[in-house]
Amino acid sequence: PQYGLVFDAGSTHTALYIYRWPADKENGTGIVSQVEACTAAGPGISSYADDPAGAGASLKPCLDKAMEIIPAEQQRETPTYLGATAGMRLLREQNSTKAQQVFAEVAKTIGEYPVEFRGAQVLTGNEEGSFGWISVNFLLETLVKYSFAEKWEHPQDAEVFGALDLGGASTQITFQPGVTIEDKNTSVFFRLYGTNYLLYTHSYLCYGQTQALKRLLAALHQASPSTVQISHPCYPRGYQENITTAELYDSPCVRAPSTPSAAQLLRVMGTGEPAACSAAVQQLFNLSCGANSTCGFNGVYQPPVRGQFFAFAGFYYTFHFLNLTSQQSLKDVNSTVQAFCKKDWAELVETFPQQKGYLHKYCSMAIYILTLLLDGYKFSEHTWSSIHFRRQVTNTDIGWTLGFMLNLTNMIPTEALGHVKGQQPSLWAGAVSCIVLAIVAGLVAVFLQCFC
Repeated sequence: PQYGLVFDAGSTHTALYIYRWPADKENGTGIVSQVEACTAAGPGISSYADDPAGAGASLKPCLDKAMEIIPAEQQRETPTYLGATAGMRLLREQNSTKAQQVFAEVAKTIGEYPVEFRGAQVLTGNEEGSFGWISVNFLLETLVKYSFAEKWEHPQDAEVFGALDLGGASTQITFQPGVTIEDKNTSVFFRLYGTNYLLYTHSYLCYGQTQALKRLLAALHQASPSTVQISHPCYPRGYQENITTAELYDSPCVRAPSTPSAAQLLRVMGTGEPAACSAAVQQLFNLSCGANSTCGFNGVYQPPVRGQFFAFAGFYYTFHFLNLTSQQSLKDVNSTVQAFCKKDWAELVETFPQQKGYLHKYCSMAIYILTLLLDGYKFSEHTWSSIHFRRQVTNTDIGWTLGFMLNLTNMIPTEALGHVKGQQPSLWAGAVSCIVLAIVAGLVAVFLQCFC
């Protein structure tokens, strides 16, 4: 087997995915499997802006693990990539020099290992969405599959799935619409295994869950009558935490107040009011379409959602915690979220003692996801059942990394293999005659040599 490594350098953490495929199959297509996923300790590499060497060091334990898995004689032929997403997009906007320093240290660390390092890059939002779509449909074998006739074939009448991705700093929606895409900036074209795909895709920077919830807290702070205390309707009643204004306004996604105060300590107090939470979350979105007759939000063109969708990453983790990944109706989802959001902090800690780190955020994340899907992406009660919340397909994590590697290693052919063409009968006849004459001439020569 052959191996490939892809680092997913996200805004909140970095993960290394180890892939494997048999070398004797047609370009490895259709049979790539995930061997291992390793999450690096610490935050995403964009958090090491003031300590670039720390970004490189954070990758070493996962690289060490990969070296234990990949046979030594194959390591130098193992293509290795690092793709960074919205966290590094934001850092590059803030300080391009620091972003370059982080990348330099990351490349230096990977270069110390005996792998074929093919570079680190920042993915665009559209690339992130598109590669996620390829991953989903590749794993579901809607693009190409190995048939019983032992041929690579495009499945007839296969409906492709849409992809919904929610990271820490951005969110992506990608699908094949049933109408002409009016805004070419939101379209992407693929020709995969002889089949054309024209997709709608868009990435919303600052609408990943970490940045969105930070923006929500900043909005509550600026609307608060108190300068040092914030009432948070999405946090459970009885929950309290302290945060400094420096921490709150340290992101380009979060608009600081017009008259910023000196760094001060703020006390955040949960009130557990789901209706008020939902109203506050909706304020993060501009839901009027303006000149666009159809849009997602913030005036961005989006055709109506169509077909089945896989919702992964942040979408899955929050709904999995709430036991909402079994195709429950929208009514049941809403009632579950409402009931959870009304529980006070003491009750939640007693029920979920192992989840204390994120426990206070699950209500706000669930309401944010519902608002994003229903009000933002315009899913409805009728189309809700088309969303499948999943983390894996065939023991492989869903995300952009698989599609990214398939694309860069050319493991998805752009065209179907051509058929072997037969020659004209007259050419065959001529060829056979030449062969027969050559054999006869050879026999005559042998005969003469023996008896003369």
